[in-house]
Amino acid sequence: MSMVACLASNNMFSLFKKKSPADKLQAEYDKLMKEAHRLSTVNRADSDAMYAKADEIGKQIDKLKQQA
Repeated sequence: MSMVACLASNNMFSLFKKKSPADKLQAEYDKLMKEAHRLSTVNRADSDAMYAKADEIGKQIDKLKQQA
């Protein structure tokens, strides 16, 4: 990405913005779900384990949203 494109995007300022705990958990959830999907064609047991971890994180996200 060129410097001009980087400066023009709104994402430039997100570098300085701290992520909330919910945002961090959401990023982890997305990563785990993507990995679980990838593993689903290779190793079903590992895929199910990743999905279970993602589900636990999803429950934590729901709890945080209910508290807010």
